[in-house]
Amino acid sequence: MLGVFLVYYAYSSFTADQLEIMKGHFKNANYNYIVIATIFSIVSLWSRAYRWNFALEYMGYKSKTSTNLMAISIGYIMNLTLPRSGEFSRALILQKYEKIPFDKGFGTIVSERIVDLICLLLCVFTVFVFQYNVLKDFLMERIPIQKLLLLGSFLLCGLVVGVLLFLYSQWKPILFIKRKVAGLIEGVVSIYKMPKKGAFLLHTLIIWGTYILTFYFGMCALEETSAQSFGVVMAAFVAGSFAVSFTNGGFGAFPLIISELLLFYGISQEAGTAFGWILWSSQTGLVVLMGALSFLILPLFYRNKN
Repeated sequence: MLGVFLVYYAYSSFTADQLEIMKGHFKNANYNYIVIATIFSIVSLWSRAYRWNFALEYMGYKSKTSTNLMAISIGYIMNLTLPRSGEFSRALILQKYEKIPFDKGFGTIVSERIVDLICLLLCVFTVFVFQYNVLKDFLMERIPIQKLLLLGSFLLCGLVVGVLLFLYSQWKPILFIKRKVAGLIEGVVSIYKMPKKGAFLLHTLIIWGTYILTFYFGMCALEETSAQSFGVVMAAFVAGSFAVSFTNGGFGAFPLIISELLLFYGISQEAGTAFGWILWSSQTGLVVLMGALSFLILPLFYRNKN
């Protein structure tokens, strides 16, 4: 619903002339660059699937990279319906097809997300180093600081209450959660204790490097967005990453946030919005295609194996 509202909000402000200009951007885009961007996205998916094995092997479990890839693809398509539901589906798939306990599989996924968060924060730091003056003005105009502080205080109080209940309550549901959390923690710490930390780090660099390259080549598709500096590409990448993280795959939010940010760099709203929709549509199309194929192939693959 949020995505639908954002789409309506964005396009209700465009005039008929602006919509015609946007259509021209869609028509004149160089989609060869979108194909290149899509290839880098596929590389990142494969690298993430391969990297998952390192944490699983440390805990004594094995899973095929092809199974990991299909689980991740299904997880991504699930995230389009309900944010973060894909993480649960990934763990459930490994439990069903590779007999890996849900709590431990989910623990490795949580540890991956912690690493991803660190990488995203490093990208944010890089952007602020290169683009501080521009981003300071953008954030001050767009982010309601007081409301965020109030929400943060509310969440902090809830966290304190939850931790106290978890530590001292003897209620049976709490004790059950404690047992599950023990397996979850084992999965989380697997990254820090695994013997192949170097290979894990290498694939982490590949994943995030291909993310940035996907964005870079996506921006090359339009003449108005192609001649931008590394700092601008990184700023747009970070903005798009947050849009995808906090909504259903970035629907509505991704083009809106990207266009608002690029406007600060002198790129017209029509070009910024067109770029956002072109890149989002191509990436979402890939997610839907690979997720749908995985839904079909995964049961057949294991039925034939058995």
